[in-house]
Amino acid sequence: MRVLVTGATGFVGSRLVPALIEAGHDVRVLTRDADGYDGPAGEVCEGDILDAGTFEHALEGIDAAYYLIHSMESGTDFAARDRRAAHNFQRAASEAGIDRVLYLGGLGETRQGLSEHLMSRREVETILAEGAYDLTTLRAAIIVGEGSSSFAMVEQLVHRLPVMITPKWVRTECQPIAIADVIAYLVGCLDVPETAGDTFEIGGPEVLTYRELLEHTAAIADRSLFVLPVPVLSPKLSAYWVDLVTDIPKAVAHPLILGLKNTVVVDDTRIEELVPIERTDFTTAVERALGRQAEPAATERAERARVEPER
Repeated sequence: MRVLVTGATGFVGSRLVPALIEAGHDVRVLTRDADGYDGPAGEVCEGDILDAGTFEHALEGIDAAYYLIHSMESGTDFAARDRRAAHNFQRAASEAGIDRVLYLGGLGETRQGLSEHLMSRREVETILAEGAYDLTTLRAAIIVGEGSSSFAMVEQLVHRLPVMITPKWVRTECQPIAIADVIAYLVGCLDVPETAGDTFEIGGPEVLTYRELLEHTAAIADRSLFVLPVPVLSPKLSAYWVDLVTDIPKAVAHPLILGLKNTVVVDDTRIEELVPIERTDFTTAVERALGRQAEPAATERAERARVEPER
């Protein structure tokens, strides 16, 4: 299949491209700097989805496209930028006659009062769904892997703070997922027609509170950590506190911290039947993210996608 990957230099895209190639697809990437792209690809196209008229050529002759664009690093206007990019891409992909678009969004129920970050992900999903193609959306919570902004924030906190004073969000539940599993689902959906035009939730095998996530990560990293929840520390104050002890850019850290109030747990497990994989446990995912275990090669991911689902 002829496939376009946007966001090919990012945390997810840089792993997705080689996996798609290994699965036998003809992969084209879209990047703002073609000369600076050093990853694999059958073809590299230059353009900026925020700038209509510069990227449409990359969609010519493409069967399916992965939309992995987000603008959190741009600052407080990230939602507006994401909205414009999604509209530009939806229009161009529709006009190009693309059959399928696959989008990686965020878990979270709208009735819970989603954070601006998660609301933006949901808005992008809505805009993309208006296109003249079949949209497949995968919604994920924290993705664990080297290069993940959310996991980098967790890792730095547990390495730099032996005692952590936290607000009540540490009791919020989440369902982290290993980056290898995200890639396996993204690649696997392309070969399963039943996933076209539908939305699925993906997560790892364990549901943890954020306190448990922090404590488990600290234990795996051989760090001592004491978490002290207090009722008076708001998520907004937590965001400023994170600024002091991590080097995660404010534009990224603040939306992530403010989203910790939302429970992000899989309710719909249909993907496990349609794209069965052997899901990675949290300990293994963290060990890989910390460089203590190697991530599976693309060939191993392809084999894992054929394993029977857990019952």
